[in-house]
Amino acid sequence: MYQYRDGGWIEVICGSMFSGKTEELLRRIKRAEIARQKVQVFKHSLDDRFQVTRVASHNGVQREAWVVQSASHILDQLQPDTTVVAIDEVQFFDWSIAEVCNQMADQRLRVIAAGLDMDFRGEPFGPMPLLMASAERVDKFQAICVKCGRPASRTQRLVNGRPASYDEPIILVGASEVYEARCRFCHDVPHDLEAGALE
Repeated sequence: MYQYRDGGWIEVICGSMFSGKTEELLRRIKRAEIARQKVQVFKHSLDDRFQVTRVASHNGVQREAWVVQSASHILDQLQPDTTVVAIDEVQFFDWSIAEVCNQMADQRLRVIAAGLDMDFRGEPFGPMPLLMASAERVDKFQAICVKCGRPASRTQRLVNGRPASYDEPIILVGASEVYEARCRFCHDVPHDLEAGALE
Protein backbone atom coordinates (compact mmCIF):
# COMPACT_ATOMS: atom_id res chain seq x y z
CA MET A 1 0.00 0.00 0.00
CA TYR A 2 1.23 3.49 -0.77
CA GLN A 3 2.24 5.85 2.03
CA TYR A 4 1.10 9.47 1.80
CA ARG A 5 4.61 10.78 2.52
CA ASP A 6 5.73 9.28 -0.82
CA GLY A 7 3.69 11.86 -2.72
CA GLY A 8 0.44 11.83 -4.65
CA TRP A 9 -1.19 9.00 -6.55
CA ILE A 10 -4.52 7.79 -7.98
CA GLU A 11 -6.49 4.77 -6.76
CA VAL A 12 -9.45 3.52 -8.82
CA ILE A 13 -12.17 1.31 -7.33
CA CYS A 14 -14.30 -0.12 -10.13
CA GLY A 15 -16.73 -2.90 -11.01
CA SER A 16 -20.41 -3.51 -11.63
CA MET A 17 -23.30 -2.13 -9.62
CA PHE A 18 -23.81 -3.81 -6.23
CA SER A 19 -20.14 -4.87 -6.07
CA GLY A 20 -19.27 -2.74 -3.03
CA LYS A 21 -17.38 0.09 -4.73
CA THR A 22 -18.84 2.93 -2.64
CA GLU A 23 -18.59 0.83 0.51
CA GLU A 24 -14.87 0.39 -0.16
CA LEU A 25 -14.49 4.11 -0.95
CA LEU A 26 -16.09 4.98 2.39
CA ARG A 27 -13.87 2.47 4.19
CA ARG A 28 -10.73 4.11 2.76
CA ILE A 29 -12.05 7.56 3.68
CA LYS A 30 -12.59 6.45 7.27
CA ARG A 31 -9.07 5.00 7.50
CA ALA A 32 -7.57 8.21 6.10
CA GLU A 33 -9.43 10.22 8.72
CA ILE A 34 -8.24 7.91 11.49
CA ALA A 35 -4.73 8.70 10.22
CA ARG A 36 -5.63 12.41 10.68
CA GLN A 37 -5.59 13.24 7.00
CA LYS A 38 -7.91 15.95 5.68
CA VAL A 39 -10.41 14.33 3.26
CA GLN A 40 -12.75 16.00 0.79
CA VAL A 41 -15.47 13.85 -0.79
CA PHE A 42 -17.04 14.76 -4.13
CA LYS A 43 -19.93 13.41 -6.17
CA HIS A 44 -21.51 14.38 -9.48
CA SER A 45 -24.84 16.19 -9.32
CA LEU A 46 -26.36 13.49 -11.57
CA ASP A 47 -26.25 11.02 -8.70
CA ASP A 48 -29.38 11.84 -6.72
CA ARG A 49 -30.43 8.29 -5.79
CA PHE A 50 -30.15 8.68 -2.03
CA GLN A 51 -29.52 12.13 -0.60
CA VAL A 52 -28.30 14.88 -2.90
CA THR A 53 -25.43 16.00 -0.66
CA ARG A 54 -24.32 12.56 0.55
CA VAL A 55 -22.38 9.63 -0.84
CA ALA A 56 -24.22 6.44 0.15
CA SER A 57 -23.53 2.74 -0.31
CA HIS A 58 -26.27 0.18 -0.93
CA ASN A 59 -25.74 -1.15 2.62
CA GLY A 60 -26.76 2.23 4.09
CA VAL A 61 -23.39 3.78 5.02
CA GLN A 62 -23.39 7.49 4.16
CA ARG A 63 -21.02 10.45 4.13
CA GLU A 64 -21.40 14.17 3.42
CA ALA A 65 -20.03 15.19 0.01
CA TRP A 66 -19.42 18.24 -2.14
CA VAL A 67 -21.80 18.11 -5.10
CA VAL A 68 -20.26 19.29 -8.39
CA GLN A 69 -21.39 19.44 -12.01
CA SER A 70 -18.02 19.05 -13.73
CA ALA A 71 -14.47 17.90 -13.11
CA SER A 72 -13.17 21.49 -13.07
CA HIS A 73 -15.52 22.30 -10.18
CA ILE A 74 -13.56 19.83 -8.02
CA LEU A 75 -10.48 22.02 -8.39
CA ASP A 76 -12.58 25.12 -7.63
CA GLN A 77 -13.79 23.60 -4.34
CA LEU A 78 -10.48 22.07 -3.27
CA GLN A 79 -9.37 23.34 0.14
CA PRO A 80 -5.70 24.16 0.77
CA ASP A 81 -5.29 21.72 3.70
CA THR A 82 -6.86 18.73 1.91
CA THR A 83 -4.57 15.71 1.53
CA VAL A 84 -7.06 13.09 0.27
CA VAL A 85 -9.69 13.58 -2.45
CA ALA A 86 -12.42 10.94 -2.83
CA ILE A 87 -14.75 10.94 -5.85
CA ASP A 88 -17.79 8.65 -6.13
CA GLU A 89 -19.56 7.66 -9.36
CA VAL A 90 -16.62 9.06 -11.31
CA GLN A 91 -17.98 7.65 -14.59
CA PHE A 92 -20.57 10.46 -14.67
CA PHE A 93 -17.87 13.07 -15.25
CA ASP A 94 -16.57 14.11 -18.66
CA TRP A 95 -13.18 13.04 -20.01
CA SER A 96 -11.40 15.90 -18.23
CA ILE A 97 -11.83 14.06 -14.90
CA ALA A 98 -8.69 12.03 -15.71
CA GLU A 99 -6.69 15.22 -16.24
CA VAL A 100 -8.06 16.72 -13.02
CA CYS A 101 -7.19 13.58 -11.03
CA ASN A 102 -3.68 13.55 -12.47
CA GLN A 103 -3.27 17.24 -11.67
CA MET A 104 -4.24 16.61 -8.04
CA ALA A 105 -1.91 13.61 -7.79
CA ASP A 106 0.90 15.75 -9.21
CA GLN A 107 0.18 18.18 -6.37
CA ARG A 108 0.91 15.30 -3.95
CA LEU A 109 -2.73 14.51 -3.13
CA ARG A 110 -4.04 10.99 -2.72
CA VAL A 111 -6.97 10.63 -5.13
CA ILE A 112 -9.49 7.79 -4.63
CA ALA A 113 -12.02 7.45 -7.46
CA ALA A 114 -14.86 4.91 -7.50
CA GLY A 115 -17.14 4.14 -10.42
CA LEU A 116 -18.56 1.74 -12.97
CA ASP A 117 -15.92 0.50 -15.40
CA MET A 118 -18.58 -0.68 -17.89
CA ASP A 119 -21.98 0.72 -18.86
CA PHE A 120 -25.15 -1.38 -19.11
CA ARG A 121 -24.09 -2.50 -22.60
CA GLY A 122 -20.91 -4.06 -21.22
CA GLU A 123 -18.74 -1.40 -22.88
CA PRO A 124 -16.15 0.92 -21.25
CA PHE A 125 -17.95 3.71 -19.39
CA GLY A 126 -16.92 7.23 -20.39
CA PRO A 127 -13.56 8.35 -18.97
CA MET A 128 -12.99 5.21 -16.87
CA PRO A 129 -10.46 3.51 -19.21
CA LEU A 130 -8.28 6.65 -19.29
CA LEU A 131 -8.49 7.07 -15.53
CA MET A 132 -7.70 3.40 -14.91
CA ALA A 133 -4.71 3.56 -17.26
CA SER A 134 -3.17 6.52 -15.43
CA ALA A 135 -3.84 5.23 -11.90
CA GLU A 136 -1.16 3.73 -9.67
CA ARG A 137 -3.67 1.27 -8.21
CA VAL A 138 -6.82 -0.28 -9.69
CA ASP A 139 -9.10 -2.61 -7.71
CA LYS A 140 -11.88 -4.31 -9.66
CA PHE A 141 -14.76 -5.50 -7.51
CA GLN A 142 -17.39 -8.08 -8.45
CA ALA A 143 -20.95 -8.63 -7.31
CA ILE A 144 -22.95 -11.88 -7.39
CA CYS A 145 -24.98 -12.69 -10.51
CA VAL A 146 -28.67 -12.68 -9.59
CA LYS A 147 -29.37 -15.32 -12.25
CA CYS A 148 -26.76 -18.02 -11.63
CA GLY A 149 -24.66 -17.02 -8.62
CA ARG A 150 -21.38 -16.64 -10.54
CA PRO A 151 -19.13 -13.62 -9.93
CA ALA A 152 -20.80 -10.67 -11.67
CA SER A 153 -18.74 -8.14 -13.58
CA ARG A 154 -21.58 -6.53 -15.55
CA THR A 155 -24.61 -4.35 -14.87
CA GLN A 156 -27.92 -5.43 -16.38
CA ARG A 157 -30.45 -2.65 -17.04
CA LEU A 158 -34.10 -3.66 -17.00
CA VAL A 159 -37.11 -1.98 -18.60
CA ASN A 160 -40.43 -3.38 -17.34
CA GLY A 161 -38.55 -6.42 -16.10
CA ARG A 162 -36.85 -7.13 -19.44
CA PRO A 163 -33.29 -6.41 -20.66
CA ALA A 164 -32.89 -2.88 -21.96
CA SER A 165 -32.12 -2.44 -25.64
CA TYR A 166 -28.59 -1.49 -26.72
CA ASP A 167 -29.94 1.83 -28.04
CA GLU A 168 -31.24 3.04 -24.67
CA PRO A 169 -29.46 6.12 -23.21
CA ILE A 170 -26.15 5.30 -21.52
CA ILE A 171 -26.92 7.18 -18.30
CA LEU A 172 -30.03 6.35 -16.30
CA VAL A 173 -29.63 6.89 -12.58
CA GLY A 174 -31.27 4.16 -10.54
CA ALA A 175 -30.72 1.22 -8.21
CA SER A 176 -32.23 -2.26 -7.79
CA GLU A 177 -35.51 -1.20 -9.42
CA VAL A 178 -33.68 -0.68 -12.73
CA TYR A 179 -30.42 -2.64 -12.48
CA GLU A 180 -29.13 -6.11 -11.58
CA ALA A 181 -25.65 -7.56 -11.27
CA ARG A 182 -24.99 -10.20 -13.94
CA CYS A 183 -22.11 -12.40 -15.04
CA ARG A 184 -20.80 -12.42 -18.61
CA PHE A 185 -23.09 -15.29 -19.60
CA CYS A 186 -26.33 -13.97 -18.07
CA HIS A 187 -25.82 -10.37 -19.23
CA ASP A 188 -28.25 -9.64 -22.08
CA VAL A 189 -28.35 -6.51 -24.26
CA PRO A 190 -30.67 -6.96 -27.25
CA HIS A 191 -30.34 -4.64 -30.24
CA ASP A 192 -33.53 -2.86 -31.36
CA LEU A 193 -34.21 -5.40 -34.11
CA GLU A 194 -33.99 -8.25 -31.60
CA ALA A 195 -36.08 -6.33 -29.06
CA GLY A 196 -38.73 -5.65 -31.69
CA ALA A 197 -38.89 -9.31 -32.62
CA LEU A 198 -39.67 -10.20 -29.01
CA GLU A 199 -42.68 -7.90 -28.79
